[in-house]
Amino acid sequence: MILTVTLNTALDITYRVRALRPHASHQVTEVSERPGGKGLNVARVLAALGHEVTVTGFAGGATGRSLRARLAGTPGVLDALLPVAGTTRRTIAVVDTATGDTTQLNEPGPAVTPAEWSAFLDAYTRLLRSASAVALCGSLPPGVPVGAYAGLVRAARASAVPVLLDTSGEPLRRGVAARPDIVKPNAGELAELTGSHEPLRATRDARRRGAHAVVASLGADGLLALTAEGRWRAAPPRRVAGNPTGAGDSAVAGLLSGTVENLPWPDRLTRAVALSAATVLSPVAGEFDRPAYEELLDRVTVTEDTPAA
Repeated sequence: MILTVTLNTALDITYRVRALRPHASHQVTEVSERPGGKGLNVARVLAALGHEVTVTGFAGGATGRSLRARLAGTPGVLDALLPVAGTTRRTIAVVDTATGDTTQLNEPGPAVTPAEWSAFLDAYTRLLRSASAVALCGSLPPGVPVGAYAGLVRAARASAVPVLLDTSGEPLRRGVAARPDIVKPNAGELAELTGSHEPLRATRDARRRGAHAVVASLGADGLLALTAEGRWRAAPPRRVAGNPTGAGDSAVAGLLSGTVENLPWPDRLTRAVALSAATVLSPVAGEFDRPAYEELLDRVTVTEDTPAA
């Protein structure tokens, strides 16, 4: 069982409009709602790849009930979310169908009490006993300690469970110091962590800070990976147009599934890039265009650089 942690779950709402214009009224042509938050997106992709997945984190209020009701219909995903008194947030994605651009609005999430956080830590420890790997994903809701991910990384490592961290800001900085097996920042998050906008220099710095492997998302240019086994760049055969929301989460699913399956790094990166690109072609996060994914698997380019120090 793969465990994904989403402390700040969300109900993802996607509006599609013909053209998004500031200070104007818009006719929405299509609306979709999905259980969201980065770890839930990761879980749905993992389940679509054939893995058994358990999701944990927090859910509360009417939005949380709606999220869990929709999650119940997802094959291969087990709901182990914990209730909170606050209300789960919503995220609004507005897709301009004329340009393919997406505007994202993210609510902050419910305030988590010390008692709720303590209950989560107990549940997380129990879930680790049957986990083959764990992904720690996304932002922290109000009330959760800023060093939360560092503690969750250490608990996973103490249980000999491979752990991937995908977050940003101070939670990322503290989490990296706890020595996760993989961190997957995007270019902006990596620059914020290290102070460098040069991807190779920044990945080296992030690895020196404690991560065993750093896989940086470079948007349409693919992934840059720095590991103990070597350094690789992985790129799709072409740029794809569509909705990029959730593309990074699909990359996480590719990396984590490849870790569980003991794939060599080039194969993990190939899968991650193909899934990421196929997700851009899907209308909503947490899903991917399967024919495109299968076609891209044979066309992703992975180039090895000099071995990592």
